[in-house]
Amino acid sequence: MTTRKKPAVKKLRITQVHSAIGNQERIKRVLRDGLNLRRIGSSVVLPDNPYTRGMIAKCAHIVEVAPAEE
Repeated sequence: MTTRKKPAVKKLRITQVHSAIGNQERIKRVLRDGLNLRRIGSSVVLPDNPYTRGMIAKCAHIVEVAPAEE
């Protein structure tokens, strides 16, 4: 019996490039709790899925997105 291989999950590197000061509280909450970004220059690697894309769309003016290198 053969097992199915799971498809490789694409990853995104998300980097905070602007300050969250002066933005709405919900934007700050997405950065802090959803994306786990704390300060300018910090970055995280997250899976590329609709949930992550939605968070990126909320704070697109603050973050920079690039494909993660494996």
